[in-house]
Amino acid sequence: MDEPLSLLKHHFLPPDLLPELVKAGLDGTVAVQARQSLEESRWLLELSDHYSAILGVVGWVDLCAANIDDQLERFQIHPKFVGVRHVVQDEPDDSFMLRPDFQRGIQALAQHHLTYDILIYPHQLAAALALVRKFPDQPFVVDHLAKPLIKKQVLEPWCDQMAELASYPHVECKLSGMVTEATWGQWQPDDFKPYLDAVFRHFGPDRLMYGSDWPVCLLSAEYQAVHALIMNHIASLTVEEQDAIMGTNAIRFYDLKVAAHSHPSQQA
Repeated sequence: MDEPLSLLKHHFLPPDLLPELVKAGLDGTVAVQARQSLEESRWLLELSDHYSAILGVVGWVDLCAANIDDQLERFQIHPKFVGVRHVVQDEPDDSFMLRPDFQRGIQALAQHHLTYDILIYPHQLAAALALVRKFPDQPFVVDHLAKPLIKKQVLEPWCDQMAELASYPHVECKLSGMVTEATWGQWQPDDFKPYLDAVFRHFGPDRLMYGSDWPVCLLSAEYQAVHALIMNHIASLTVEEQDAIMGTNAIRFYDLKVAAHSHPSQQA
């Protein structure tokens, strides 16, 4: 991590997050991988054993490995292992998701009934479209709205490509990661309105999920500011639609084993 990211250079653990969940009136979280490491996946699952508020873990496995099924079987023994993510945004090859070995890994996820989180930049959306077309039975969720160019207020071709992604019913989208794509600490809620309006128009409240992107969001906003940003945007929706975005969509998508009244947030 270079100097602009120095704020993140220390431990962020469940005791740091739990008070924020309580303040926001949220019952739990889904922990999502940050490192390309089997060790981190094991560690997140161990944390979920000790903290009931961690309702699920989206971990990392080597989707390109020949032994991908063995890796998935080992992790899937744990009931809170709900999905997989690869940090595709850091891959220099824009067509990384179209590699045969990676796609073999995606095929394995479907066979193991696991979800996949798509973490990309806008220039990788074309590959994401090709991926979701090839695997119509694989549940996908796009993290951070695919990181549109909010700081520059650029909408196209991101908007058209997101509309095409949304045309596939097995693809969903997380309302997360926006504050770090704006000017850090200097954004206004209106900066995000065109992007939020677009994904609401394309995906609808039944395929959108709140995500905090904590602790990365702290580079640009406190947890409660991120939460308020989404709550204010959805204030005009019905209670059922708000509940869906703030929790029940995640329960369904990740097949979380929680009580029916719970409305978990996501940490994405």
